[in-house]
Amino acid sequence: MSTQFVERMAVEIDGAGDAMLMIHGLGGTSNIWTPLLPGLARFRTVRPDLPGSGRSHRVEGTLSIDRFVRALMRVCGAAGVERAHVVAHSMGTIVAFHLAALEPRLVRSLALFGPLTAPPDSSRGPIRSRGAKARSEGEPGMQLIADAIVQAATSGETRAKRPVAVAAVRESLMRQCAEGYARSCEALSEAQAADLSRITCPTLLITGDEDAIAPPQAVRSIGEKIPGAQVEVLVRCGHWTTYEKPEECNELLGRFFSQRFS
Repeated sequence: MSTQFVERMAVEIDGAGDAMLMIHGLGGTSNIWTPLLPGLARFRTVRPDLPGSGRSHRVEGTLSIDRFVRALMRVCGAAGVERAHVVAHSMGTIVAFHLAALEPRLVRSLALFGPLTAPPDSSRGPIRSRGAKARSEGEPGMQLIADAIVQAATSGETRAKRPVAVAAVRESLMRQCAEGYARSCEALSEAQAADLSRITCPTLLITGDEDAIAPPQAVRSIGEKIPGAQVEVLVRCGHWTTYEKPEECNELLGRFFSQRFS
């Protein structure tokens, strides 16, 4: 494993084989993908911390979905990636949809966890308010945000029986730079949906039956707009899919790639 910096973005690169670009969501880092890496040994995984997140928090100016897309294209250029399977989570799935619509020659497939095309209008104000809390309260505010997200975005089973998953979610959020997180919240609050009619690559959409951010019916609706898209719903799983149900996620990914690209 090696870590490179591309325009202040920390990018972890591991393995050999077909390229896989992995995009985390709001409050995440490249570590969201660590539980999946044992099952992805045949791929060359490229796992950036998005601008404003994790080790890439030293960023200037306004963040936006378009800026994330352009940043990932530069990461691919720097890593010598001309074509990649794209795996993403949460806000990262919005970025992935835009990347696939804008650069279809780059994206071989999409495998998306907790997918959404844009936040519902009712969520935009609360997302902006969360960013304002992070900015005004700093690290204490991030701890409160982390605890609130554990309660709202993980399953009852995870909170009761998977303390390591709970710790991973809390740590991911509590270690974020408050200002970078605030700017990421602003980017998400302004996100608009990509043109899904432009997406023709093999697509796998995975969500949890207790995912309030990407509820199953909404994910099925997305799948209906993408020809041949496969939708899977994990039982007793919330929004932090790879932390909550890593074995099941690995099984679904393995089956998807073996069926579509064997």
